[in-house]
Amino acid sequence: MSEIRFDALLPQEMATRAEYLGVRKSEMPFLKMFMLSVLAGAFIALGAIFATTVGAGSMVVTLPDGTTAFTTGLPYGVTRLLSGFVFSLGLILVVLGGAELFTGNNLIVMAWASGKISGLSVLRNWVIVYLGNFVGSIGTAILMFFTRQYTFGSNAIGIAALKTAVAKCELTFIQAIALGILCNALVCLAVWMTFSARSSMDKILAIIFPITAFVAAGFEHSVANMYFVPFALFIKDFDPAFIQAVGDKVPHLSDLTWQTFFLGNLLPVTIGNIIGGAVLVAAVYWAIFLRPTES
Repeated sequence: MSEIRFDALLPQEMATRAEYLGVRKSEMPFLKMFMLSVLAGAFIALGAIFATTVGAGSMVVTLPDGTTAFTTGLPYGVTRLLSGFVFSLGLILVVLGGAELFTGNNLIVMAWASGKISGLSVLRNWVIVYLGNFVGSIGTAILMFFTRQYTFGSNAIGIAALKTAVAKCELTFIQAIALGILCNALVCLAVWMTFSARSSMDKILAIIFPITAFVAAGFEHSVANMYFVPFALFIKDFDPAFIQAVGDKVPHLSDLTWQTFFLGNLLPVTIGNIIGGAVLVAAVYWAIFLRPTES
């Protein structure tokens, strides 16, 4: 009697597929890898744009004395849940559209651990993909700045973007690493689960919950931050009239600088993402399913 299976691949087979894909990714020509990486950066940025827009749940209300004030219509947790749900668009586009994402590519450590690729191949992939993701993310941030979409909703979107970026730049180094670890553990688990999918819809469903969870919990994703923080910096640096209008609604705006972004956020978050994806997911699943056993 044939075995009844609900998944296209079971965990042991998923590990073998992850190993195979790691080899394929490491052998990809430079230009193709870089272009797919730029796409991934843009795709994650699109998810971030969606999340920022949905998370800007502030409304302008007129008080009895004639003044205006901002109020939020939804509880914090609900707003975060909705933001995480729509942010899932980014990884859905990466997986279904075909693109190279640095955080997901931490899984190629499984192919390295099996001796199928060299450590140099892993580093080559990570460096090229990371730089391509940065180009795609920051390019999208530049384009979004020129749309002035941040002025929509009576400036609510811009305020949300600035507050998000300030909060990221105020994290301590260790805190950013820890948040990065938990984030990419969930991202790589999402990618891992897509290996078992039968269809595109299966992949989408596998992605939504882990990604929603990491955004709702406030974990840190290096590629997403390549959009979130530069976009806010562009607003701060190149639209002084907007900052003058809303600056009093964004505490600690002076903490938002390129230096705090690169050294205080992007560096530790990237370190944490590598630990979360390469160690807590890739290395663990390799040890369980692919590590040679003594005969």
